[in-house]
Amino acid sequence: FRAHGLDADRCAALERRSGNYNRGVPSLPTTYQRLFGGDELHIGRQRWQVRLGFGHSPEHAALYCRELGVLISGDMLLPKISTNISVFAVTPTADSLRDFLQSIDRYRELPAETLVLPSHGLPFHGIENRVNALHAHHEERLQVLEDHCTSPRSAAELLMTLFARDLDTHQTLFAMGEAIAHLNRLEHAGRLLRSEDESGLIRFVKKQGAAGPPGQPAGH
Repeated sequence: FRAHGLDADRCAALERRSGNYNRGVPSLPTTYQRLFGGDELHIGRQRWQVRLGFGHSPEHAALYCRELGVLISGDMLLPKISTNISVFAVTPTADSLRDFLQSIDRYRELPAETLVLPSHGLPFHGIENRVNALHAHHEERLQVLEDHCTSPRSAAELLMTLFARDLDTHQTLFAMGEAIAHLNRLEHAGRLLRSEDESGLIRFVKKQGAAGPPGQPAGH
């Protein structure tokens, strides 16, 4: 986040809260059974297909039961808001937004009457409409960022462009990750150019002469 322009005070606040995850998850399992996309889990009398998603986390397992017509979407498909899509320090150039949009596109193949059980909000029907709405939302955010990068801008400088309100420390963590994810998407799409100065500060600027919608992932 320092490299993306976040000021010293907010970086220090993030450092002070860095133990929250360790307190919530004090240890990890010593063994586990790996799940792969397409695997079937038998729970009671039902069979649940593992459907992998990306972008929100390195791998996210949603579960679909054809017999019940139910998709347990977890964080991948929410009824009212978009799940947080972030770039993490260990994968600084990742195109997390593309990965997310391509993942939710694969839900379009499920029957229209499928009942979606999300991790936030109420159960809902209408996968196709919700996937379309999420594409439109992120395309609008991408266009706003591109329009504000007529001169080189860092992710921190663009936080108020994406989130026009005061952000607490917890919200800043998600907002910075999301801003970087959208800027990386625009760079991968050839709409923005990334630069890094001698101090290591990363900025993005609009690529002159570029045209067309920036939000579509490759192959969509």
